[in-house]
Amino acid sequence: MKNLTTPHMERCIGCHACSLACARLVHKNLSWDTAGIRIATSGGLSTGFEAKYCLACNPAPCVMVCPTGAFLQRRGGGVVVKKNLCIQCGECAKACPVDAIYLSPTSEPFVCIHCGRCVTFCPHHCLEMADVPIGANMEEVIS
Repeated sequence: MKNLTTPHMERCIGCHACSLACARLVHKNLSWDTAGIRIATSGGLSTGFEAKYCLACNPAPCVMVCPTGAFLQRRGGGVVVKKNLCIQCGECAKACPVDAIYLSPTSEPFVCIHCGRCVTFCPHHCLEMADVPIGANMEEVIS
């Protein structure tokens, strides 16, 4: 099982190529807000950037609060989202401990599904897909 990691964010220039790739290839949209990975400044251009993406919680708080089962636990951590079951209540975003679920103006959820399609679009190789042992929690793998 592989999950998205961001081991080299010190290289990030804030180009949003990863976000645009995700939005276009995964979510069939062209807005870096409607992507599973979003890049934000960590205090200004001189202090660098941070990636906001699903850390593959296991168990995932968003799954536990979803009233319709639209969010399902992914084997190895993270979630699978069945948007056709989503009632756009926003409970998933409220429950996310790292603000990784973006709700569009219509409250449609956008979250990283750890597909890795963004990785090849990062010009500075800030992103990687890392092997995660089954049963491991991504917070343990990252630290």
